[in-house]
Amino acid sequence: MRNVEVEIRGEQVGGVIAFPEPNAGPDSGTGPGVIVIQEWWGLVPHIQGVVSRLAAAGFVALALDHYRGVETTEPDEAQKLMMGLQVSAAAADLAGAAAYLVDRPEVTTSKIAVMGFCMGGGLALLAPTVSAQIACAAAFYPAMPWPDFAPDWANYAGKAAMIHKAQSDEGWAAPKIAEYAAEITGHGGRVAVFDYPGSEHAFFNDDRPEVYSPSYAGAAWERSTAFFRAECTP
Repeated sequence: MRNVEVEIRGEQVGGVIAFPEPNAGPDSGTGPGVIVIQEWWGLVPHIQGVVSRLAAAGFVALALDHYRGVETTEPDEAQKLMMGLQVSAAAADLAGAAAYLVDRPEVTTSKIAVMGFCMGGGLALLAPTVSAQIACAAAFYPAMPWPDFAPDWANYAGKAAMIHKAQSDEGWAAPKIAEYAAEITGHGGRVAVFDYPGSEHAFFNDDRPEVYSPSYAGAAWERSTAFFRAECTP
């Protein structure tokens, strides 16, 4: 994994990128492109670890720093950072990241996938609506807290989403997830929603042992990577 800068609307935006191992096989060093979207903490080591894991699984993975160099471990500050993120700016980041990946010689397909967590899960659902190059999205326990979160669902035609729900989010997130799933299918897209009984929000995050579920994290990972291979490869 290495640092990278991507031009977004005239600004150089930092991030990290990782590639499959160059000696792992006939197609090594190359693979489908995946954008990873951070939780509300920022581009922290956990998200960078997801980028590395995707590369080990055969993908070219990129995560941009949507907070532009800021990260935190404090929930109150994280909430302020999340609410201060403009949806239009995040959309521009995602569209720019997709264009950047498609132009890289290591990326083997013009169909880009997106994987996001919590705040990033909400943005993952947005992603296929902001770029023709983003064809599928895996959203882990998505949060959609912004007043201006209003995806153009018509852009999901021919695209697909996968949503991993946490049971602890059922009261506040489930109605919106159901609404958005209906919008996706109603506009010609496809969506699969998975429930994880007894799970806590952020059950994929192995840096948070109080909520981490190895079995559910493993299942969601296998489902997501298989989904990407089916939907976003030639």
